[in-house]
Amino acid sequence: MSKPKLKYGMVGGGRDAFIGAVHRMAMALDGQYEMVAGALSSTPEKALASGEDLGLDTGRNYPSWQAMLEGELKLPAPERMDLVVIVTPNHVHYPVAKAFAEAGFHVVSDKPLVHTLEQARDLVSTVEKSGVVFGVTYNYTGYPMVRHAREMVRRGDLGEIRKVIVEYNQGWLATNLEASGQKQADWRTDPARSGAAGAIGDIGTHAENLMATITGLELEAICADLTSFVPGRKLDDDGNLLMRFTNGAKGVMIASQIQVGGENDIRIRVFGTKGGIEWHQENPNYLEFNPLGGVRQILTRGADYLCDAAKKAIRIPAGHPEAFLEAFANLYVGVAEAIRAKKSGVALTALEGDFPTVVDGARGVHFIEKTVLSAASLEKWTDAKFA
Repeated sequence: MSKPKLKYGMVGGGRDAFIGAVHRMAMALDGQYEMVAGALSSTPEKALASGEDLGLDTGRNYPSWQAMLEGELKLPAPERMDLVVIVTPNHVHYPVAKAFAEAGFHVVSDKPLVHTLEQARDLVSTVEKSGVVFGVTYNYTGYPMVRHAREMVRRGDLGEIRKVIVEYNQGWLATNLEASGQKQADWRTDPARSGAAGAIGDIGTHAENLMATITGLELEAICADLTSFVPGRKLDDDGNLLMRFTNGAKGVMIASQIQVGGENDIRIRVFGTKGGIEWHQENPNYLEFNPLGGVRQILTRGADYLCDAAKKAIRIPAGHPEAFLEAFANLYVGVAEAIRAKKSGVALTALEGDFPTVVDGARGVHFIEKTVLSAASLEKWTDAKFA
């Protein structure tokens, strides 16, 4: 018997938006979700027009997220949406996520989770009290080879981790693009909407999550240097960090949006006492493994030797490239499994519910705050432990 689709509503993601369409396409890949409601823009007129573009039912095409919350709660419980997906600029994440979670709706939010650590802790508490499923779309953790890299670290293939180098290189903000009114540049460089950080908040938080997911290491201290290279820009567009981990390992992070020629170049290298691995998002179907004293290996997506978590995330045979949308979709598979388990009152299996949670999102906000603090400090090292 086929399972009924999970019903979702979206906040943000209307006309001229980028990431909302990505979420909708990813959610459609596995046939587990149905979009039934939306408040797709910050202005009522554009929100309604955007909903019409997507064919939303008039009665559930809402002019604001507040109207959507009120309208959905008025419906009989079986007719309500199951979850809300938040794909707005950062400053809207917190009020929407808190209100819907308190009302008992499951939540998926884009990153970074919220503006401040106080807000993040409040959301963690809200989720614990309400018992809802809460996912954060650090989508790079959905790639099969990232999940295999995580398993290699867990089972000891690399030995004790000594060093991590993670980079996220972009060049799209190398000029004063926001002055042209370009929407994505405009809000990302505005402290009121983006938050306390620019590049570190937008892409550095992805690098932190990728690093934490694969290695499982906990930050102890950081030494950060943030720069706004473009004249007049109010937030950082380039970040360079030295990192110390609680197990004694050391790390380096680069997160830059002024590296001319960079497109979406996120990459990670992890080195241990027994070997090292390397993964590039722009060539995501391969993972390089260099065992100590052994032969360099190129591990490929779709191979029989991959771990079960990686195999589960694979959709098409090896040699047929799959990447960004599929990685997003893998997170939504995990969210769907968690929601269905919650509805049924059953426990998730070891391979189910594999997605970043509200706690991962809170750790990302902690990382952003500590990085900004470190960059402003004259002290060499800033305590970065997340409790």
